[in-house]
Amino acid sequence: MPQLGESIAEATVVLIPIKIGDAVGSDQDILEVETNKATMGVTAPCSGTVAELLIEVGQSYAVGATLGFLEVSDAEAKRTGLDAPASVAGETPTNGVPVAAEKKPSGVQPTVRGLPVPAHAAGAGFMSPRMKARMNELGLHAADLAGIAGSGAAGRVTVEDFEKFLSALDHHKLSPASSMRVAVADAMRRSWSRPLATVGMPIRLDAMLAHRKTCDPKPGPALYALRALAVALGENSAPAGRLVGDKIVHPRAIDVGFAVEAEDGVLVPVIRDADRTPLAQMTVRYNELVELARQRRLPASAQGGSIATVTNFGTFGLEWATPIPLPEQTLVLGMGAGRTVPSWDKKTAQFVPVTEAQLTLSFDHRVLDGGGAGRLLQRIGTLLQTPATL
Repeated sequence: MPQLGESIAEATVVLIPIKIGDAVGSDQDILEVETNKATMGVTAPCSGTVAELLIEVGQSYAVGATLGFLEVSDAEAKRTGLDAPASVAGETPTNGVPVAAEKKPSGVQPTVRGLPVPAHAAGAGFMSPRMKARMNELGLHAADLAGIAGSGAAGRVTVEDFEKFLSALDHHKLSPASSMRVAVADAMRRSWSRPLATVGMPIRLDAMLAHRKTCDPKPGPALYALRALAVALGENSAPAGRLVGDKIVHPRAIDVGFAVEAEDGVLVPVIRDADRTPLAQMTVRYNELVELARQRRLPASAQGGSIATVTNFGTFGLEWATPIPLPEQTLVLGMGAGRTVPSWDKKTAQFVPVTEAQLTLSFDHRVLDGGGAGRLLQRIGTLLQTPATL
């Protein structure tokens, strides 16, 4: 039984369209199984003749369980990578095909081992224990295999493919990744394991820019956005909650971080109790943290524990982006570059120039739906139109 999804431990046989003696081709559907997520086909790992079936319709079998046997030629076994000696006790290779000493299928006990994965089983993925051990030895992750073409059964990446890939790297220009770059990469890999979505809307910046001129020191656009996000979450903290099991864990405090580009990476200083701290009192602390982050000298009190992040990607001239929340966060608010656009003025019945920017909210879709994200973004936009209240 192949691995039919990361969270699938077993599957139930619902149809057996083949019989003993039938000739089957590589990647031909030979079974139909049902998991708790979908009904899908199981394909033959290679061409051959059905020698024995150890399954019954209506019975469930664990991932890794032996479902039957194919009689194949030595050439076919070698072509598909199935000619390696079996590593399970009681099994010996015959003509390149494992033969089990005990042919009675075991109960539902997931024992994933060296089985090929059907090429068109949606969401399937497989790495042998030998491959995992080698990757652990090198400190690599499954994402590092994305650019490797597999030569194994059903296109799986073999250890030999992996070693060839590593050898070929010597012919490329290589530069060491900094510890910060490795840390950012690991955080993004963990973040991407969740279903993420982004909503966006344009907001007028004229009121904010006018208010900024009256301030000393002057808060930056990202700080206005941070304070507006904090006020909105102070009114309703559920959108910033984290899903743990079947419960939403609400934040104990509205501590909001903001992204600062540092050498070879990004740091996220944190402003504590941002919902209870007026904008005027934040500005000096915000500027201090920006400088400390650029020097990579952030104090421990200004690191970690934030429930959301604000990023001003408009500083790079970008109008739209889909930033990714940190692994321990549900939300990240982004602000694009301001630009002058025409806006219809009902009083004068003509178009007038206004300064407008795109505001985006990326979120964990398990915790928040589009409607909730849209309402939160609308509230942030409304607060930014009355900057004096921040």
